[in-house]
Amino acid sequence: MSGKLPIALLASLEQCAGFNRNTFEAVHAAEEKVTSVRFNPAKGPQRLASGLPLTPVPWCRYGAYLPERPSFTFDPLFHAGTYYVQEASSMFLWEVLHQVAGNPAQQKVLDLCAAPGGKSTLLASYFADGLVVANEVIRNRSSILAENITKWGADNVVVTNNDPAHFQALAGYFDVIVADAPCSGSGLFRKDPEAIEEWSEDNVALCSQRQQRILADIYPALKEEGILIYSTCSYSKQEDEEILDWLMQNFALESCSISLEEEWGIIPVLSEQYKAAGYRFYPDKVKGEGFFIAAFRKKESSSGTVFVKKNTLNTLTKQEVQVVGDWLKDTANLFLFKQKDTIIAVPEQWKAEVLTLQQSLHIKKAGVAVGMLKGKDLVPEHALALSLHVKDTLPKLNLELEQALQYLRKKEVDAGDAPKGWTLAQFEGVNLGWMKVLPGRINNYYPVEWRILKD
Repeated sequence: MSGKLPIALLASLEQCAGFNRNTFEAVHAAEEKVTSVRFNPAKGPQRLASGLPLTPVPWCRYGAYLPERPSFTFDPLFHAGTYYVQEASSMFLWEVLHQVAGNPAQQKVLDLCAAPGGKSTLLASYFADGLVVANEVIRNRSSILAENITKWGADNVVVTNNDPAHFQALAGYFDVIVADAPCSGSGLFRKDPEAIEEWSEDNVALCSQRQQRILADIYPALKEEGILIYSTCSYSKQEDEEILDWLMQNFALESCSISLEEEWGIIPVLSEQYKAAGYRFYPDKVKGEGFFIAAFRKKESSSGTVFVKKNTLNTLTKQEVQVVGDWLKDTANLFLFKQKDTIIAVPEQWKAEVLTLQQSLHIKKAGVAVGMLKGKDLVPEHALALSLHVKDTLPKLNLELEQALQYLRKKEVDAGDAPKGWTLAQFEGVNLGWMKVLPGRINNYYPVEWRILKD
């Protein structure tokens, strides 16, 4: 070890473009914490409850640096999905998409290794008129992913829990695939010093092999002229430039170059054999953590046809649509169906795609869960409160900060003279969830598994 950093890692980086051992070690020794968030353009306000000043992240229009790390747990706006706490370097995905992905409308996008949801929520915002499949292979992590997508409120995301190989059934299906591959994690040493103990040259080699398997499995699902974006939070050439050469050697891909501003401090690199373009982020040069990203365009078609079965989804009756319509801004552009007893809403334009995905993948969540019918009434789902579809004219109660935190702890809240019945709990005009106002008390319907446990 040199200081805290593995000597083998430092030695391997000596030949990497842009690496300066002295400043690299110094920035890790300083243990500076860089905190950044990315705002949800579909929800306001673009601020934190703490009122901390914001400095823009230059390569992401909705990204902002904070001068210190607040307690996000005690910010109702965080729970309401008005922003996501995301590492600034990884937000460069927005700039890559802006330069190489073309018109975002109507595109089908896969975030292959999606949990906990930073890149998926970014994709949901960037491709607001597209369809985003957010996949996580590890089951318990897919639940965290589904929670974060629900808080974001987007209806254009399908969360799946599948191995990358399962996507081969969707030949030539996706316009964009983002593979933020599992890696050895050296880029997060400053943020997570404990990761240093887990780093080894053997693990780098294992990660490189796993990355190749993942990319080989997913390649058939990318359509001709589609974009493949590969990224890691590793500094190791084996997981970065050497993977780019492996991709160029084994597949019909064209490397995509990204224009940079010099003041960003991002280091452009070329792979040794095929001169594929990649981009390195060093924490002594950028305001962010270690990161690597590259983009490719596919130059061949994938064999195979994706057949759509007839509609097997349980659609609603006219009477049921009428009941649901009392809770939604507009049902005209939504496809409504039942999953067991829960009514789900997805954009009408993606109805056939949900069917296609359902026959090939294990879907954890699709669109927005609206609620369950109980007689002639609807029991609304929490997801509806956080969605962009909930009707503006429904009863609502705006809570002060301490009241909002009590609500998020799933504790009793004073409803004052609020009208009886289902009511949206709000903070600064943003929905937090449902409560039911009854004579003398309220029922707090905040999800028990999401509640704040700290006082």
